[in-house]
Amino acid sequence: MITTRNLTVRYGNAVAARDVDLHAHSGVVTAVVGPNGAGKSSLLSAIFGSTPATGEVVVDDQDLSAAPTQKRLGAGVAFVPQGRQLFPRLTVRENLEVGARVLGVGNQVLTTAFDRFPILRTRSKQLAGVLSGGEQQMLVLARALLVPPRVLLLDEMTTALSPKIAGELLDHVRALADSGITVVVAEPALHRVARIVDRGYVMIRGHLSGPQDNVTELDAAYRTAMGMLGEAL
Repeated sequence: MITTRNLTVRYGNAVAARDVDLHAHSGVVTAVVGPNGAGKSSLLSAIFGSTPATGEVVVDDQDLSAAPTQKRLGAGVAFVPQGRQLFPRLTVRENLEVGARVLGVGNQVLTTAFDRFPILRTRSKQLAGVLSGGEQQMLVLARALLVPPRVLLLDEMTTALSPKIAGELLDHVRALADSGITVVVAEPALHRVARIVDRGYVMIRGHLSGPQDNVTELDAAYRTAMGMLGEAL
């Protein structure tokens, strides 16, 4: 399980996430849904350690609040950020090799990545920058999974993907959760990921509300929050 307590992210005088308490359980897909600018990306990157934050981050019984990103990786926290942060001038294989080096493992783990996404094996010598959007997202996810994580954070994984490719990726994510991994997905619209989500939170203007214990309740809470946001604007 991953838990945050009073997690706050500031950029100067602006607060992107305020006193966030989140609990995500093993074997469960937990969603954080909210409009663009709600603070979802800041929250996930703070959990991963790539964005400075105050408050607590605990994985099982391990307190990672003051841990750098590398230690959080070693503790089994994997992050797929928004924007497919690849090395476009490196090949598919070279991108995976860089990931293996960061994780401190040998290139033998690449076999697992190619088995998970066979299309990457056929594209292994192509530059990452010329892949389709769906293939790039597969590559980013494969890189994050080179070593099986305990926690997987996914930031807008389905954005700008065709329904077919998005569906294939969601099937992989559901299978990962079913294997016991704690999965947290951040999306601006619940319908993109609703079929794999078990529970979740709504995030509006840096505040997290919830949790909702099933996708029906989460959808209702999301619609209510968006309606109130629209009235406020």
